[in-house]
Amino acid sequence: MTQQTDAPAAPTRLPSARSLRGLDAMNFFLADVRDGLGPYLAIYLLAVRGPEQGWNEATIGLVMTIAGIAGLIAQTPAGALIDRTNNKRGVVIAAAVAVTLSCLALPFVSNFYVVAATQSVAGIAGAIFPPAIAAITLGVVGPKMFARQVGRNEGFNHAGNAASAMIAGGSAYFFGPIVVFWLMAILAFVSIAATLMIPGDAIDDDLARGMDHTKTVAEGADQPSGIGALLQNKHLMLFAGLCAAFHLANAAMLPSVGQLLTKISGKDHATSLIALCIVAAQLVMVPVAVFVGAKADIIGRKPIFLTAFGFLAIRGVLYTFSDDPFWLVAVQCLDGIGAGIYGALFPLVVADLTRGTGRFNVAQGAVATAQGVGASFSATLAGVIIVGAGFSTAFLVLAAISAAGFVVYLTLMPETRGYEPPGVQTPPASAVAIPVGA
Repeated sequence: MTQQTDAPAAPTRLPSARSLRGLDAMNFFLADVRDGLGPYLAIYLLAVRGPEQGWNEATIGLVMTIAGIAGLIAQTPAGALIDRTNNKRGVVIAAAVAVTLSCLALPFVSNFYVVAATQSVAGIAGAIFPPAIAAITLGVVGPKMFARQVGRNEGFNHAGNAASAMIAGGSAYFFGPIVVFWLMAILAFVSIAATLMIPGDAIDDDLARGMDHTKTVAEGADQPSGIGALLQNKHLMLFAGLCAAFHLANAAMLPSVGQLLTKISGKDHATSLIALCIVAAQLVMVPVAVFVGAKADIIGRKPIFLTAFGFLAIRGVLYTFSDDPFWLVAVQCLDGIGAGIYGALFPLVVADLTRGTGRFNVAQGAVATAQGVGASFSATLAGVIIVGAGFSTAFLVLAAISAAGFVVYLTLMPETRGYEPPGVQTPPASAVAIPVGA
């Protein structure tokens, strides 16, 4: 006779206080490093280089598109690297150094092709951070604590962005746009120390790539699924397309506002004003991200994600109501809701759609590639529309793209909480048999 027992429970991670503090510090100090110059690139090139050196909204948008394409090409290989490597901290540190050196070179070069090359290197290195941070988090805290910790990660990330933007804005008033380069160098050094706070042996590399011992994979238990299995997951592919639409609508909004502020307020005040925009949004993102992390397992992913699309569309429309700097800064606060939700939910939905496949990070990279396609073309799309039809038309087009994404997510995307990826199944309770009396 045999006695049936339940399948083994998911392994419970009990992270140390040092590991959790390291995650907090890494997300805080990498916040300004991981995105390179971000919106400051457009301000610097327009304010310091300017039309006299051949830089306008269209050429700046083209540079950002080239860098975005380089970064998106690197997304899937970056995810595959994180799945494969057992030295995730070292990869993060190398990426931080590469991004920083590429951006620090910018004040010394003015040629279009050289500028595009430096920002492309930064884009390629920046592709490492999202899958690496998510993998380290999952490997440290495990799947049961993942949603809450991702929200906490995003909270510290946004707090770091807000703090660095406040420092940059205040310093730029006295020293000019060049101050963002000094700040980036300092933060890169501190972020390396923060990454090393997480003990290497605290990261479970199997959990970090999305293996789940409560599930079996069709090709063999506890083995990663083939890439083909991910391509057969229609909901993962749909989510990738929705991420592309979100970033096509969102990525160009802040740089476009920065260019508008430069024209309205002049180059001497543009950096401080855009820093104020960033601070306003980031301060909103902190509680939003923490809320999403705490409630995503209760409310579900879908209604929260729809909220992000909705606020993005509203934000694009509101930008057209006035070109007063204080109005533009106030509207930018809505970015804190849309982007705050997106940042906290993105790794959760990918984890839902790939649970048990062992391909969490390469799937993150693949979806981020689609996301990058949208983001890279966003700057060029907005730049061309701004030159041809003005800022208001550009904002309305971006808002319409977000509204279309809302409709598609509402009608076609399922709730992913509890999702069962194709080719992965939960073993029945009868799967384990133990002889009575054993």
